[in-house]
This record gives sequence, structure tokens and C-alpha cells, in this order.
Amino acid sequence: MVPVPGDRGRYCDRVARRILLLNGPNLNLLGTREPDVYGTDTLEDIVADLTAFAVERNAEITAAQSNSEGGLVDLLQEARRWADGVVFNPGAYTHYSIALRDAITAIELPVVETHLSNVHAREEFRHRSVLSAVCLGVVAGFGRTSYFVALEGLLRHLDP
Repeated sequence: MVPVPGDRGRYCDRVARRILLLNGPNLNLLGTREPDVYGTDTLEDIVADLTAFAVERNAEITAAQSNSEGGLVDLLQEARRWADGVVFNPGAYTHYSIALRDAITAIELPVVETHLSNVHAREEFRHRSVLSAVCLGVVAGFGRTSYFVALEGLLRHLDP
């Protein structure tokens, strides 16, 4: 039994939502890579805190990271069999990966594109995403908080 959000005292038998938290290239270097842009938290820090946040909302996070475009495609395709949705920081693949765009379309799961930095305040080539049009939404520019906003939005979409 889990509490019904916003309704004290009521409970339901709702099954936890299963969310893939997927991170692309170079995000394994968080904490040391350009801390002025990406912050000082490691990916492990963010995953641990987001996992705890998810539990409070009756969700389960499975986290994965790959520096390989093909590896990310494989993880998205596997999620089709078990996940209810995806929070995805595709890193630099955001700007040119048609393979990831096609994978997002093919899996038929809601995906929230997520970025630590405000990509629109950076270099011109980062202003365009080939993924946004096939995603449920985009959250960018709030540092580690972007992940929490993305997850909250995804869960509200799944359980309106």
C-alpha cells in the first residue's frame, strides 16, 4: 500500500513505476569534468539522491551510463521490456544522433530529455536537439536539479 499523493490517509495498491535513468557520453566524469559548467557532484551522487527521491514517489530507478551510441540504443531497446519511462541525458549525442531518435520513437515509452547545463546559453551547435521532438519533454539548465524535475514530470505524466 502506498499513499495517494495529495490525499492524506488514503492508500492504494499501485505498483511502483520503473524508470530507466540513462546517461550518455562523458557523464561518468561528472564531478571532475568542467565543474563550472556541470557542477561538482558525481554521477553516483546524483543517482543515489535521485533513487531516494524516486522511492518517496513509489518509483524504482535503474541507472545506466554509456559512452557508446550503440550501447545507449541497446539500453533503450531493453527498457521497452521492463520500464514505464526514461529520464535521459544523452550528452553530446543530443545534437546529432538519429539512431537515438529512432530508438526513442521505436520503444514507445515516454522519455524526458535532460541536461545539467542550459544548452541554449552555450555554443551554437548545442542549441539544436534532434531528440526533443520525439521526447515527452525537455529539462535543462538547473544542474543536478534537472534530473529531479525530469523525474517528477515523468511520474506525473504516468500517474496524472
